Amino acid sequence: MKPRLMGVAVLIILVGAALVGSIMFGIVQIPLRAVSNAFWSYDASQEAQLIIRSVRLPRALIAAAVGGSLAVAGCLMQALSRNALAGPELFGVNYGAALAVVIASIVLNSTSLAVFSWSALLGAAVAGASVFLLGSLGRDSLTSVKLVLAGATINLLLTSLTQGILILNEQSLDTMRFWLAGSLTGRDLQLFMQVLPYMLVGLVCAFGLSNHMNVIGLGEEMAQGLGQRVFFIKAICIVAIVLLAGSAVAIAGPIGFIGLAIPHIARSLVGLNYRWIIPYSALLGALLLLLADIGARFVLPEQEIPVGVVTAFFGAPFLIYLAQRKDGTT
Repeated sequence: MKPRLMGVAVLIILVGAALVGSIMFGIVQIPLRAVSNAFWSYDASQEAQLIIRSVRLPRALIAAAVGGSLAVAGCLMQALSRNALAGPELFGVNYGAALAVVIASIVLNSTSLAVFSWSALLGAAVAGASVFLLGSLGRDSLTSVKLVLAGATINLLLTSLTQGILILNEQSLDTMRFWLAGSLTGRDLQLFMQVLPYMLVGLVCAFGLSNHMNVIGLGEEMAQGLGQRVFFIKAICIVAIVLLAGSAVAIAGPIGFIGLAIPHIARSLVGLNYRWIIPYSALLGALLLLLADIGARFVLPEQEIPVGVVTAFFGAPFLIYLAQRKDGTT
């Protein structure tokens, strides 16, 4: 217990340091003293302090929240499907959100991030509900295998529809390509506050499900024998995944590999107890996305790349490693 608590404390300190680093580092370097003054003696006439309050601080908070939300969503997805290669993408949440944003941008002729966010959240919810309903059909109700198959089917359908619309509408492609890569640029505190309640509800659900996920990990029949309402628990778990991943995609676009990689790192640190895996995943996800966002500012001189490109660059080798280990080749 004590080493795990110490690990949580260390991760909180590291996330705090990464938050400060995210505020300080960028195309415009800001000294630590200016960061301190922006909080304790704010002066709007100072350019550095204005940048901190209006740009850097919201971006850092959004990166931490999005990273933590995606990681916990991936943790729940892997526990629910009992599939080590599962992530939020398996539910079609990413492309459900993307399709809704593409449709909204065409129908409303808008490039507003607020419109994108609400459209993405709605699309993610519809995609998650579709997977749940499709996976519930048949005699065996909602099994892990049916859930994975339903998620893969919905995801493939939504991906094809999104790509088809973008190919046929070049204007939408130009508008959407930066958002589809996953980016934190241009997001403000007001936009973050609109999706924060959904993230918090999803996190509360995830922490409340931790003990139940431990029991379900023993097998559905044993869980039912121990008095667990498996169908109800899975339904709440899906709601939590949609809220966490949907709100994260709504504000930052579809950022991949966080939900896949972080739960494995957390399990390697604390074992198979979801009472610890979930908080470790939240903190590790926040830390990883903060570091990736800082790195995205320095890959190209005088230009930022979408943070989703950075996470994909490091996440793809991890996915290959997991696939090989699962096949027993490593």
